[in-house]
Amino acid sequence: MTLLNTVLLMAPPSGGSSGGGSSFQFIFFGAIILVFWLFMIRPQAKKAKEQKKYIENLAKGDKIITHAGIHGTINKVNEDSTVQLETSPGSYIKIEKSAISQEMSIALNKPAVTTDKK
Repeated sequence: MTLLNTVLLMAPPSGGSSGGGSSFQFIFFGAIILVFWLFMIRPQAKKAKEQKKYIENLAKGDKIITHAGIHGTINKVNEDSTVQLETSPGSYIKIEKSAISQEMSIALNKPAVTTDKK
């Protein structure tokens, strides 16, 4: 709402003629759209593309975490966009691939950093 108020306050007064005010307003509005695209839309689209690529490359034996916090190892990748997840030895559940959290799964599989102090 404050952005709209700013744009409306920058409008030229009615009844008067201002030659350069209108072009400045269009440039300012264009700059706002560019900043919005650079900082909001582009990173979100990039993240969605990476998530899709991660989901497509899942294979048997990958350790994952779902958005709900379920930890497990992929036992089988099904063709219907689901996976069979082994939560504990001999216990399997079927989940949608879209329920897998890329960030948490990557953090789970990241090797632990050890610091040797001698």
